Formats: sequence, structure tokens, C-alpha cells
Amino acid sequence: MTEAILLVGGKGTRLRPLTVHTPKPMVPAAGVPFLTHQLARAGAAGVDHVVLATSYLAEVFEPHFGDGSALGLHIEYVTEEEPLGTGGAIRNVASRLHSGPDDPVLVFNGDILTGLDIGALVATHESAGADVSLHLTQVTDPRAYGLVPTDATGRVLAFLEKPQTPEEIVTDQINAGAYVFRRSVIDTIPRDRPVSVERETFPGLLSAGAHLQGMVDSTYWLDLGTPAAFVRGSADLVLGRAPSPAVPGRCGDRLVLPTATVAPDAKLMGGTVVGEGAFVAEGARVFGSAILPGAVIEPDAVITDSLIGTRARVGERSVLTGTVVGDGAVVGADNELRDGVRVWCDARIPAGAVRFSSDQ
Repeated sequence: MTEAILLVGGKGTRLRPLTVHTPKPMVPAAGVPFLTHQLARAGAAGVDHVVLATSYLAEVFEPHFGDGSALGLHIEYVTEEEPLGTGGAIRNVASRLHSGPDDPVLVFNGDILTGLDIGALVATHESAGADVSLHLTQVTDPRAYGLVPTDATGRVLAFLEKPQTPEEIVTDQINAGAYVFRRSVIDTIPRDRPVSVERETFPGLLSAGAHLQGMVDSTYWLDLGTPAAFVRGSADLVLGRAPSPAVPGRCGDRLVLPTATVAPDAKLMGGTVVGEGAFVAEGARVFGSAILPGAVIEPDAVITDSLIGTRARVGERSVLTGTVVGDGAVVGADNELRDGVRVWCDARIPAGAVRFSSDQ
């Protein structure tokens, strides 16, 4: 097992404004672009050749990762001229693969943070003689996901759309976004048109009699598609709850990158990360949050479960909870921003302009 495809072409619309200037896989999580964690885990599992299937803001990937040698990988880049969906993206990069027809090829979605045992998924695929093997995870409430029931041997029985009634919830197993394809199966995906691997490729293979194998691995798993989930994933990486060899420092309550400045009496807890060149002033308290490079947190600000974008500024005594502040935005002093608020890139909120309590 030496090859992998990473699907990193999505626009990340649910994460805006984080993805206005930055593709979702390049948004920093625990101090480095999220994609770095995926690449490092693939390399640790024995992958040495990775093809990145890019589309949105494709030009930012190669300048950062180059040929991949810094991570012990050989990375190639293929850009879609028009979005092709998950299946179309896989087919679009097939010419860059070196594997033989029966060799396994790993495929990862670019927005999943997981502790998956990659080697075990490949071993399951090979021992079962499967055409495609899927990482499945178990969730408490599967109504927001497509269900993947399997038989006693792990063979996939069906792909069921999001269930609407209790009777339709026949399993708690869902598609977790990591696959092993037999190389020859990739060549059966239609070319040059959008294809959904979840809605078209997998059901089509199943109806044609192909062997699709599921492996349930319920270690850490998180879809980073929303700002709240992304902030939690970054914190879990810092805390060591989510495994990654790419975290640039020791796991713990806080991660402060070398060029950041934090006042001695500032309090950082809950997996907070302070990025390069960022500044956290005296009296500030930051819990479970990500402060991106160049951001400034002014004195006595209180920030909880939030993400402060590159070169953004949070004013004195402002209180932010569950908030995303876009790149270059300024939140003036004495504001209160609560769960779900998104401050757009380069926006300006005057001092005391947004409050949930009185000004006394």
C-alpha cells in the first residue's frame, strides 16, 4: 500500500468566512494546515505517493507542500477545471497512479479528522478480496447521514439515504469518508462529468454485484464542515484526543507557536492554539479556541470555543463565545458575540456596538 488520493477540491461554503481566502484543507488546525495532519497520518501508515485532487483555490496547495519531501512523501497535484464531485475527482486523477490493477489505492475526504487505523482498513480490504472497502463509524444519531448496513462478515448490504422515520434507522453505521479501492475499479468511474461516489459509484457497484466491504472503526472521528466542529477538532488535536504526528509541539491545554507572544498573566486553556506572530495581551482569557497567525487579542478579552482569523483583532474586554472572526476583521472593545456569529473578513465592529447585556 503506497498510494493515496486526497479529495481537497471543495469550496467549504459551510465554513465561510474561514474559506473566503483559504481552501478548507489549508485552514490551520492545531497550528498547521489541516491537510498536514492527514498527510502525516498517511505517511505514518506507509503511504509514499499522494495525489491531491484540487479545485477551489487550487493554487495555494503546491507552494506550501511542494513535492512533499518535507513530509517524506511524493505529492502530485491535479486541478479540476470544473467541479467533478467525489467520484469524478477520483477518476480525474487516475492517470497519476502507479498501482497495478489489483493494488489498493487509499482515498480520503479532505475534511475528516479521524483516528482511523489505516493499516487495518487496508488489511481488511485485502483479506476480504473486496473491490472497495469503506471506513464506517457508529454515531448516536444517524439521521443526518447516509446509513451503511453490513452483514455479519462486514460485507455492505445497502446504501441508505438519510433516514426520515425511526423505522428507517436500521443501523448506526455511517460512511466515514475513507476508502480503499481496487485500482481497476477506479477506471470504471465515468470520466469528465460530475460523479458522486456516495450516491452513484457505490450503489452502482453494489447493484452490479461488486464486493464492497465495511470496517467499523469507532475511534476519534469528526467532520470538520462547520466552524464549531473545526474549532473543536483543532482543540482536540492540541489536547491529544485526536491523534496526529503533525502537531507542532507537545499536546496539552495550550499550544503557542514559537513566534507568538502571550502576556504572562493571560490564561490559555482547553486546547487553545496561538498561531505564528499572534499576540495575546495581559488579562485575556482564551478557552478551547484557535487564534490564527498575526491575530491580536487585546487586554481582558474573553474568548471561548471561537476562531479568530489571520490578522484579525479582538478589542479590550470583548467577550466572544462560539464565534468566528474572519481574516483581517476588527471587533472593537466591549462587544459581546455569541454562538453562531460570523464576522466577515475585514469587517469592522465599533466599540460597544453588539451586546447581550447592559452596558453597566
